[in-house]
Amino acid sequence: SFDNAIIEKHGAQVFAFDPTPKSINWIENQQLSPSCHFFGYGIDQKTGFVNFNLPKNQDHVSGSVVKHQNVNEENSISVPMKSLADIIKELGHSHIDVLKMDIEGSEYAVIDSILAAPVRIDQILLELHERFFTDGKAKTAKLLKTLKEHGYVIYAVSDTFEEISFIKRT
Repeated sequence: SFDNAIIEKHGAQVFAFDPTPKSINWIENQQLSPSCHFFGYGIDQKTGFVNFNLPKNQDHVSGSVVKHQNVNEENSISVPMKSLADIIKELGHSHIDVLKMDIEGSEYAVIDSILAAPVRIDQILLELHERFFTDGKAKTAKLLKTLKEHGYVIYAVSDTFEEISFIKRT
């Protein structure tokens, strides 16, 4: 719904990345706007294949590279991932208005490579999954510090404190 709303309201081009099998199957059965471009791989620190744990509850969609209480480590598949630097190189992008990430705990591992990619990112909308880690609060503190050091400031926080929106100071 976010993708459709941003396309309709702002005429945006949306590029979505998701290696989750249920998401890929769902997308294949949709009438996507010509402004929505879907890729069946995820964003990671580097390009390659990774072990992707499927959800314990088979009615759920979200799997994760990160091992946590909602995934079944014994039910995993190999999925393709790409670094943001490789993605923007392939797509020819030099600027991203909004980067929205809900990557089930991988945000902590990939943030440095995202910020190092040769692309200007104006806003980052991030869902945090500190609850997946025993040291989740420390991981979040480090991530927030890293974003601040790169010139990002918080402009919105959800009621659950799990979704945080950042804007790049100019």
